[in-house]
Amino acid sequence: MNRIAIIGAGMAGLAAARRLADQGHDCTVLEKSRGLGGRMATRHADALRFDHGAQYFTARGESLKAYVRGWQQEGVVAEWGPDRLVGCPGMTAPAWAMARGLSIHRNCRITHLEHRPEGWQLHTEPGPDHEALAKPFDAVLLAIPAPQAITLAATAGIEFPAMAQVRYAPTITLMAAFDHPLSLPDVAFEPTEGPLAWIARNATKPGRDTEPETVVAHAGSEWSRTHVDTPAEELGEPLLEALRAIVGKAQPFHWQVHRWLYARVEQAAGTPCLWDAQQRIGACGDWALGARVEAAFDSGEALAAAVIRSTGVDQGQAKGPNPGPSA
Repeated sequence: MNRIAIIGAGMAGLAAARRLADQGHDCTVLEKSRGLGGRMATRHADALRFDHGAQYFTARGESLKAYVRGWQQEGVVAEWGPDRLVGCPGMTAPAWAMARGLSIHRNCRITHLEHRPEGWQLHTEPGPDHEALAKPFDAVLLAIPAPQAITLAATAGIEFPAMAQVRYAPTITLMAAFDHPLSLPDVAFEPTEGPLAWIARNATKPGRDTEPETVVAHAGSEWSRTHVDTPAEELGEPLLEALRAIVGKAQPFHWQVHRWLYARVEQAAGTPCLWDAQQRIGACGDWALGARVEAAFDSGEALAAAVIRSTGVDQGQAKGPNPGPSA
């Protein structure tokens, strides 16, 4: 058994942790935020819910399809139109399902890494001590956006040259709630003009509340890139104005803006994952293969397989997908 730290609890990190744990490795997942799933996210505002990150995902490879079949049986995932899958009751549900049985520490931001003779020591920003970090780890896997992985690896003198070519597009997201239905398509709408590139009605997704009307509107990449440093409170009105041009003069009784700095991979590294068997450090994420949720999943599984090969553990001992319960 190896003691392995996985930094990041998005789809890539959870896929790697799930596969390694099923092989008998002692995995600890460390996540800087309160939630799980990365961009497979659901924002709660009192009784309101918004899928404000990835709107859906696809499953084309056999590995993710195996998980999806189990999730569908448990009600964790449902179809939202052709070739579109969503978590139920929110997009975070598959992440929480994958996390069952894993040792996960949230609100734990790793600030630097130290490679000692006895193993990897992880350090956090000042705050409560994390008992899980008291002992060194045999390996460290970085399942975070490429710029963050580059910076964190550099604290231990590690370089990943393949990550240097990765490029992301940001996305600014508007979440709005209305007290009556809007004139929008039953699934989603993709404007061809103006700052908005995607508008979705949450109520059209399985397992969501039908009232009040909640809408998620993603700005396009260029508009988002131009305004990514604008204070959030100044972004609401231009986005609401663009939304009103499509749905009429309805005024929301609640709205929020969220900025995704690493929303969509524009240029991937072109490799499934990165693994330094000598230093016992690796990296995975959607930056490796592309922008899709399944690309992040595949990258996590690829890194887990690389770790398993380097440790000499018989992959035939794997227990297989363990999809877990609904969130």
